[in-house]
Amino acid sequence: MKILLNTSGMTNGDIDFSEFEKMGEVVYVGEVSRAEFIEKASDCDAMVVNKIEVNEELLSRCPKLKYVGVFATGYNGIDLEACTRRGITACNAPDYSTNAVSQHAFALLLSLCGKINEYVNSVDRGDWVASKSFCYFPWETRELHGKTFGVYGYGSIGRATAKIADALGMNVIVCTRTKPADCPYKIVDAEQIFRESDVLSLHCPLNSATKELVNARTLALMKPSAILVNTARGGLIDEAALADALKGGRLYGACLDTVAEEPMRADNPLRGIKNCLITPHVAWVPHETRTRLTGIAAQNLKCFLEGKPRNVVNK
Repeated sequence: MKILLNTSGMTNGDIDFSEFEKMGEVVYVGEVSRAEFIEKASDCDAMVVNKIEVNEELLSRCPKLKYVGVFATGYNGIDLEACTRRGITACNAPDYSTNAVSQHAFALLLSLCGKINEYVNSVDRGDWVASKSFCYFPWETRELHGKTFGVYGYGSIGRATAKIADALGMNVIVCTRTKPADCPYKIVDAEQIFRESDVLSLHCPLNSATKELVNARTLALMKPSAILVNTARGGLIDEAALADALKGGRLYGACLDTVAEEPMRADNPLRGIKNCLITPHVAWVPHETRTRLTGIAAQNLKCFLEGKPRNVVNK
């Protein structure tokens, strides 16, 4: 068994991948060109990838391949139909990042509402030392208690984020494709959640139905005082439309951990907008989270080899 592990973006030398080595010969691949990746993958029986597009071009060059795993919950980068046609099992790693991503969503939101970056930088510049008053507040801050928090997508991360909002005294509403039996919050439709939310947090997968669900039309439904949070997938947002809304004062702010094309392009329309906080897709990167992810991915492959595949995402 020859296993390709794409560890790019997974480790700074702090993650143990030895569980994979117990299952076969491991080929470690970091940040390489597409051509070099395909060459290294060509004689592998299994691969576990991170942010690599697994499409017909790649699969056609890997005649021995029987298993594709992802170091992720999202699997929109895998051509599932092509895998199925070739008898390849594809598996994801669900629920590994629930706590970290919900935590990061609120770290961004609280930073925006409390103007944390502005005040920390101001103190570092010496503004407080030079102040004649015990405090100063040139930047508007906001209280979240009592505001309406919309959760679009009610999977494990959506549920965890809703719970945090609830604990902060926010009024939680939820939009979800399948109504859960145990949801303690008001279920609304897509138009309602855009209209009613003071904060709208996205927690749905990226697919043909959700691509650019945030667009000029849906942004026009939102309150000018509202905040958009996206720690899911960048492709959920029409970035040009969001940039126009932010710069035009039709939306108070946005908190993003992901953009449509990563790494971010220099000409991304959201780059440099003051009321748009952007982090470089790091919600999932705490050491505990990446260790958990590696363990799930290794167990997925082990179960597949034992003939009892789990977390399968294709037919």
